[in-house]
Amino acid sequence: MPSLTGRASDTINMAVLERSYKPYAGALSPEWSRFLIIPRHAYRDVFRSKIFTGFFVVSFVWPLVCAILIYLHYNTTALVATKIQVRDLLAIDASFFQNWLVWPQCMIAFFLAMLIGPQQVSRDLANNGLPLYLCRPFSRTEYVVGKMSIVIILLSLITWVPILLLFLFESYLEGWVWFSDNLWIASAIFLGCLVWILLLALLTQAISAWVRWRVASMAALLGVFFIPSVFATIVNEIFQTRWAHIFDLRALISNVWSGLFGTFVRQGGYIDRNGGLHPEIIFSEPPLWMCWLVLFLICAFCLGLLSRKVKAYEVVK
Repeated sequence: MPSLTGRASDTINMAVLERSYKPYAGALSPEWSRFLIIPRHAYRDVFRSKIFTGFFVVSFVWPLVCAILIYLHYNTTALVATKIQVRDLLAIDASFFQNWLVWPQCMIAFFLAMLIGPQQVSRDLANNGLPLYLCRPFSRTEYVVGKMSIVIILLSLITWVPILLLFLFESYLEGWVWFSDNLWIASAIFLGCLVWILLLALLTQAISAWVRWRVASMAALLGVFFIPSVFATIVNEIFQTRWAHIFDLRALISNVWSGLFGTFVRQGGYIDRNGGLHPEIIFSEPPLWMCWLVLFLICAFCLGLLSRKVKAYEVVK
């Protein structure tokens, strides 16, 4: 093995023998906020994509349109100019926030999560970057929370944050009485969006940890939502029930949102006006507690998948 000679070797010997190297003496970041270093650097790469940046900006267009609709309720001059009657406008109530804001914005959040989520953990695993994270005062929990916060922060900016601002805007125009009577709508908005965001964050990171090819990860995320939905639809049609919705993530989150907004109906059906053998068919949805339980089990399963992959080393047989 060749030996070090000349000026380079003298420098190395001086550094080791004379103890001239010094540890870092600057200010340390608080332990509770160390996980934020991951999203701070990740956003630099995310917003370099013009496609993602444009899609992120467009996601605020619909809340702006809804803000105009709210404003028209209290501006007679604008209504006269546009020849629109107040009765033709949408009523500003719980259904307005659920169907016209939470649903569209959360669907947009799904596509944003599909664009940014599947590549976060897979790149570190593919390039053996986890040992570089975990050899520092940085725990596995902080790493997972940091990766999830990339999705959580971005999706929060387009879901519950603008929707709650619209709720405050309506409260400002309507008055304190409306705000106090409908404060439960604000809590439903926040909790409903938070459940959806946490579910997307855990799913994207778990899929990213196990499927390292980005295109395959995006396809897997779509499959998790749409393949069980098709299966549940077939089972429901065959057995004339709605209990197969416990396998459908879209139906589960829809039931949870309906429960938070007070619009959940457990039983529903239709009456056969043609005098059939079964004049009345009743469909029974799974109870709300079961929907919450299944979502909790899915999140716990995703955490288990992440714990299997997020390690400083990996034994390959």
